[in-house]
Amino acid sequence: MRRWLPQALAGLAILILLLFPLVYSRSDYNFIMHLWITAFFYAILASSWSLLAGYAGQFSFGHMAFMAIGAYGSGLFSNYLFWTSEPTNLCYEIQLGGRWLVLLDPIGVTSTQNTCLDRAIAAWPSSVVVTQPSLWFGILFGILLGGFFGFIIGALVLRLRATYLALFTIGFSEILRATISAEIPVTRGQAGLELPPLYPNGITVLGRFFDATDKIPPYYTMLLLFLGCMAIMAWLERSRFGLFIRSLREDEEAAAALGVNTVRYRILVFVITSMMAAAAGAVQGHYIGIITPNILIILQMSLVISMAVIGGLESIVGAAVGAIIVQFALELLRNSFTIGTITVDMSIWRLVFFGLLLMLTLRFWRNGLVYPILVRFSRAGVARETVAKRQQLPEGEDSRGAR
Repeated sequence: MRRWLPQALAGLAILILLLFPLVYSRSDYNFIMHLWITAFFYAILASSWSLLAGYAGQFSFGHMAFMAIGAYGSGLFSNYLFWTSEPTNLCYEIQLGGRWLVLLDPIGVTSTQNTCLDRAIAAWPSSVVVTQPSLWFGILFGILLGGFFGFIIGALVLRLRATYLALFTIGFSEILRATISAEIPVTRGQAGLELPPLYPNGITVLGRFFDATDKIPPYYTMLLLFLGCMAIMAWLERSRFGLFIRSLREDEEAAAALGVNTVRYRILVFVITSMMAAAAGAVQGHYIGIITPNILIILQMSLVISMAVIGGLESIVGAAVGAIIVQFALELLRNSFTIGTITVDMSIWRLVFFGLLLMLTLRFWRNGLVYPILVRFSRAGVARETVAKRQQLPEGEDSRGAR
């Protein structure tokens, strides 16, 4: 019975998350739903970073950079690509069958001139059809773009020691942030790049219509992405792949001596986690509706690392749960309170308390706060069963039957 307890608790947690939007009905419904969506977003980032750093021993500061690549890749796809039934002869375009894939010219932030497509539409008859590719293709493009950059950086740096990876990814993140900020004609810089909502025309599920601003569709979208990423990482963790990347963390020279292709597995885990971060960024970008270079500041990366550390660096489930708890705690602690004549501004002090919790965790609970609880449940009764089996063995005989 105890052996099935972790699976039963996981199933119960998933069931609660699936039913939550349907049963929660308080006045702060939209706010709480927003917190859950954002919490799933950070849970994907923290758990995938845990797989990279906690399991494979690759300490990277570039996770938010790959998240931004996914978000901007999907955003640029949604803003600049169109299908037309006639050539514009003004834009850069590629004919694919009986349609043309049109790439718009950058128009920047303050420009009020019409795009090349606008000028073509003004001259076309009304029978010409202009459509946009599905934003889900944009999300897929962002994921693949994140994997591509993950492969490039992995191939360049992962032959070196972890310290070089950390320094290189910091530099990569800053270069990416500066590039996005500087390329105003394309990315709109600090003004932000607008993205269409996940379901721009709404969606009908089981006979019920949800408009583009409803919280339920993005909630389930992000939840399914989170559960999908967790399932993939759990499968990898229990496979030979997980054994090999843990061997790299413990003793890379010994793993190489036993025939493990250390560079290949380092690059593989880096690409996989980069694509997960890009997927989270692409979906979150469409949910929020706008992205800016500020998502790349080092504070955001530090927050993801802190979530993983508090949850449990060597546990993808612990890191995910830690991310959800920290996200809710940081938002719910925004409410200030008064003690006598002193008013405590929690919008500032909450970060102080969070930093103190992180310091205490690093000093006294090296495996995080959530992971030990998970271990207690998952290994409940194991020691008792082991002792009972040993007591049943004949005197002088071990568990293998040897004397």
